[in-house]
Amino acid sequence: MLNITDNQQEQKIIPILRLGFRPFFLFGSLFAALSILFWLLALKGILVLEPLNGSLWWHSHEMLFGFSSAIIAGFLLTAVQTWTNIPSIKGGQLLALFGLWLTARVMIFFGSEDLVLLIMVLDIAFLPITAFLIGSRIVKIKQYRNLIFIPVLLLMATANFLTYLPTLGFDSSWTSKGLHGMTMLVTFLVAFLGGRVIPMFTANGTRTEKVAPLKWLEFSALASLFLLFLIMVTGMDKYPVVTAGLCFAGAALHFARQIRWRPWVTFKVPLVWSLHFTMLFIPIGLVLMGLHFYNGATSLSAALHSLTVGVIGGMILAMISRVSLGHTGRELKVGLIMRFAFAAIIVSAAVRSVFVTLWPQFSIQFWAVSGVLWCLAFASYVWVYLPILATPRIDGRPG
Repeated sequence: MLNITDNQQEQKIIPILRLGFRPFFLFGSLFAALSILFWLLALKGILVLEPLNGSLWWHSHEMLFGFSSAIIAGFLLTAVQTWTNIPSIKGGQLLALFGLWLTARVMIFFGSEDLVLLIMVLDIAFLPITAFLIGSRIVKIKQYRNLIFIPVLLLMATANFLTYLPTLGFDSSWTSKGLHGMTMLVTFLVAFLGGRVIPMFTANGTRTEKVAPLKWLEFSALASLFLLFLIMVTGMDKYPVVTAGLCFAGAALHFARQIRWRPWVTFKVPLVWSLHFTMLFIPIGLVLMGLHFYNGATSLSAALHSLTVGVIGGMILAMISRVSLGHTGRELKVGLIMRFAFAAIIVSAAVRSVFVTLWPQFSIQFWAVSGVLWCLAFASYVWVYLPILATPRIDGRPG
């Protein structure tokens, strides 16, 4: 085993820059809360937003390539140190990567089309650089099973590039292809990681036997999401019956997968039931998406928000709450505020997707309720975890 770091050198680094999860979880969550707050104020006409490519592009793009990308980077930069026992970036290197992410966010918010090429390069560079930092450590010790994250990150960067094409004079449909493709990629990543950790966390948290995976079910469920990604970015969704059939099949596979994980045994363990219930928005979202493509009974927006709010937002909140405790040497327990936050994000997803589908006449009101709950959920995380992320580990260890 390698010595991960010299603890005396570690003490010279401010705590917020000692490992990737610290700045990216904290400021990513703050960005999530503020972005939706600004979006709600803009919808109400209280705030005028004039970001690059307009407020709708900004809202969709930044929640996926701003917020989600930050959390993914923070998680993987932290996890790769655990996987490989090779020190991850920290200090000045971590500050530089975080600065790149933050600069892109600020320039998009205040930028003009005159700077679009610079903004695009800075924004798109973030995920490939992250992929290199992670991949080089994985390859160094030949831990090839974790290389799956590298092509996923590069595909995410490609999806980001697609969203900028209309600004460069290409057809406007490229933005939707990029956004929808990214939604499916992040959902795929969540489902993949969920399959790795949720059965284990369930067994450990409830002191029950771990459910062994069924390889065919794992492969089929994940393949359905990746095929939907390909359909979205290639424009193959113009064949609605095929797309709907894949959505319904995927929903059945993911529901069967999650039922096998026994969510009902986790009701007394918030850090576990929060994972289970957010993952249920994969089959919910896929059913809604299938109905949209089959007969137009639902809006694609409602279906996608089941994935973006419920699956991506919910899983992120549950995982960063757990990772932030574990990697700062704390007990894996949360208090009332975070239990409220977990419930808030689940209700937010249900309101934005299921309620909007059932009662579309109240869509504007549901958007507002969902947005407020989202803001409260991530503001709660920032409030509770700021002192945790900004101070050294309580056990004196590096990280």
